[in-house]
Amino acid sequence: MAIVVNMPRLSDTMEEGTVAKWLKSVGDKIEEGDILAEIETDKATMEFESFNEGTLLYIGIQEGDAAPVDSLLAIIGDEGEDVSALIKGGNSAASTVESSEESPVAEDASEVEEAQGGGEIPEGVEIIKMPRLSDTMEEGTVATWLKKVGDDVEEGDILAEIETDKATMEFESFYNGKLLYVGIQEGESSPVDAVLAVIGPEGTDVDAVLSSGSGSSKKSAATETKKEAPKSSDSSDSKEVSKPVADGARIFASPLAKKIAADKGVDLANVSGSGDNGRITKKDIENYTPSKTAAPVAASSAKADNAISAQPVSMALPSGEEGTEEVKNSNMRKAIAKALGNSKFNAPHFYLTIEVDMDNAKASRAQINSLPDTKVSFNDMVLKACAMALRKHPQVNTSWSAEATKYHKHIHMGVAVAVDEGLVVPVVKHADLLGLTQIGSAVKDLAGKARNKKIAPSEMEGSTFTVSNLGMFGILEFTSIINQPNSAILSVGAIVEKPVVKNGEIVVGNTMKLTLACDHRTVDGAVGAQFLQTLRYFVENPVTMLA
Repeated sequence: MAIVVNMPRLSDTMEEGTVAKWLKSVGDKIEEGDILAEIETDKATMEFESFNEGTLLYIGIQEGDAAPVDSLLAIIGDEGEDVSALIKGGNSAASTVESSEESPVAEDASEVEEAQGGGEIPEGVEIIKMPRLSDTMEEGTVATWLKKVGDDVEEGDILAEIETDKATMEFESFYNGKLLYVGIQEGESSPVDAVLAVIGPEGTDVDAVLSSGSGSSKKSAATETKKEAPKSSDSSDSKEVSKPVADGARIFASPLAKKIAADKGVDLANVSGSGDNGRITKKDIENYTPSKTAAPVAASSAKADNAISAQPVSMALPSGEEGTEEVKNSNMRKAIAKALGNSKFNAPHFYLTIEVDMDNAKASRAQINSLPDTKVSFNDMVLKACAMALRKHPQVNTSWSAEATKYHKHIHMGVAVAVDEGLVVPVVKHADLLGLTQIGSAVKDLAGKARNKKIAPSEMEGSTFTVSNLGMFGILEFTSIINQPNSAILSVGAIVEKPVVKNGEIVVGNTMKLTLACDHRTVDGAVGAQFLQTLRYFVENPVTMLA
């Protein structure tokens, strides 16, 4: 079935985009994650990725041409599919936009009518909408406000951190003025294009602005926010945006900086911020050197925090009293639940388990890591072994679709990484072409970005096989849910020392269990078993991976 790809809105102020360059031509095969085109916005030229697979059947905007946001950009579908109706529909929509642009008087009149009597937006006042930060984003959650109502805002200041279905991203202001109104509170979710904030001169009538810009239904919300302004101002000290200090001043720090500071036991009151308005950043924490007097304070603070966090929740409740706390699901948690649910209920899973001898692997790793500036983990060795085994068993490196089974010529390894909100899967591209140390560096970099919520959506797309490792937690054996559209996922258990039989004698050995979850639509039992036999050979004989 053909999919219409529209001109994306890549910034809050973007009203139209220009196709600077097409990187695909009509008739080309498109994979999820491929760069379709370079699109020039009012701010920069950005690469635009495909979120779909198929054949590029139609290009609606030629190189050098500009078109409004949501105009027909391209159509992707099955080769030979008739898309004339979609093209006609897209062109009709574009004609409507063009026609409306040629009649500004009529458009202004309709806007006034929709505003139900509201006037024009005063000069210098800007209504900020919830931006669409990715092509798949339908709603966003305000993770943290870095400005509060009444603060001065300059172009380039970070207004808020917004959580999408992929990552948490900083959202900058493109305007100067005062923050007059906040339409979405911390922790709340709203659809793309909902009113996020209003910026303008001090003393602006926000009710009138919202009425003219968004309809009279916003009046009550603005009035309510104004009435509660003193209360929210008082309570803002307890929010993530800042921390109170003894002299009454407040410390502004990014969530990442605060997390690193807490991990290191650094008191933010002793750190000088290099960001906007003295905001403390990750770099400030990493470069901070504690003084002799500050160190004991930070250490004692960290101990106190650890002591508090170590207490079970039930300790705070009187004996015999029940308690329940609801924590709102994040967009990431919703996306994980949807993807894993679809995989488990739609793909017929079956599981195959082997136990491998890790004596040679342990000896080889010790030799490799004895080299200067070299660090290889057992997980890196498993990833490399999987990549080499996939090259010998292409049936496992596939994706299922209703029309055909897709055999991927490239090998992109997904690596499951635990984060606060759940699980993300960064992707090591072309893992079969990388050495052990290169794989190790790539995994370390991607995992760090994922845990700090700085990973780009493109770094989590395009996997053809996935590895999940719980061995470091002492888990001996487990089964994983397939990360679709992959056909299989490998679960890696802990290395254990145990009695084993070698050459007819019982000796002490090191073993590890590997469990392969297969999608029976693409991978049969015999194919999965043969893959595991090859994987066993590489893991038990690491020298073959270095040759």
